Amino acid sequence: MYESNPEQPEPKTGTNGRARRRSPVIHRRRALFIWVCAILLAMAVPVSVHAAAQARTTSNAAPKTTSEQQPPPPAVALSLPTTAPSAQGVTAADSIDDPTLEREINDVIDAYPEYQIGVALLDVTAGGEDKEVHQYGVKKPFEAASTAKVLAAAAYFHLVESGAASLDEPLGAYPASFQLQAMIQQSDNDSWSLIMDAIGFQELSDYADSLGVQYDPETNTLTPADMARILGQLYSGSLLNAEDTTQLLSTMQNTNDETLIPAAVPADVTVYHKYGELGGELHDAAILEKGGHSYALVIYTKGEDLGSATERTDIIHKVTQLVVDALLQ
Repeated sequence: MYESNPEQPEPKTGTNGRARRRSPVIHRRRALFIWVCAILLAMAVPVSVHAAAQARTTSNAAPKTTSEQQPPPPAVALSLPTTAPSAQGVTAADSIDDPTLEREINDVIDAYPEYQIGVALLDVTAGGEDKEVHQYGVKKPFEAASTAKVLAAAAYFHLVESGAASLDEPLGAYPASFQLQAMIQQSDNDSWSLIMDAIGFQELSDYADSLGVQYDPETNTLTPADMARILGQLYSGSLLNAEDTTQLLSTMQNTNDETLIPAAVPADVTVYHKYGELGGELHDAAILEKGGHSYALVIYTKGEDLGSATERTDIIHKVTQLVVDALLQ
């Protein structure tokens, strides 16, 4: 809203005519002022037009990615293999057979005689089912704790693929798909119980036998080598179809405990894992992947109780670092 200026009175004219002499000067100053303003306005308009055009161009352009501004993450944040990476064009690491690695792992195991420690290592770069599992330390069965949940999940997905079960069917208060994810990613024991009931104990043991693995659901026992074979077959795609393989592997990342094997690898190594913690058992079972090379690494440890968990976590870190340094550099 603009205010109107009041009408100005006529200047008074004295006998000396001073007002009449001052009037031309005022007019000249006003004219000069208007002329300067016109020049400034003429200069400002192109600049403002250019600035506006530039602003529109910038706003229509794709935003630049900087360290301060990153693109939003994809809907699926995980890049997962549907089958094991092809060995074509990749020189397989021979260090898994290097006696130096074997000696170093055994040196770590021998340094802690108060614990039972079993380590299994399997090259799954081009499919692990036909390769030898390298074993160190204790080779007999351990109580597998929650690492065996990977076997239960694979067995349930197998039932889905055969048409005997569904991911949408309710198990407890939630569908089976939810229970599978909670069982692996959160290590939820209630979810495990529901999945086990849906499979059946004998059926799960029979499924393990079909994989060449001995597993007793009543005692929940596995050798480190058999756990490595399960991981190798899962990763290679020989257990499940591509979609289910990817889905199960995806639950083995960003779990509610990343302090064991994942904490001992550099950021450029991808880890899929399932830890186990029960009574005196502290375990981790993982796939390590980098640059076309992939290995199943299983580390089982047993002590009197979990009061030694800190020291045994350090053991798991030491063994993992030896494997990474030898095979994934």
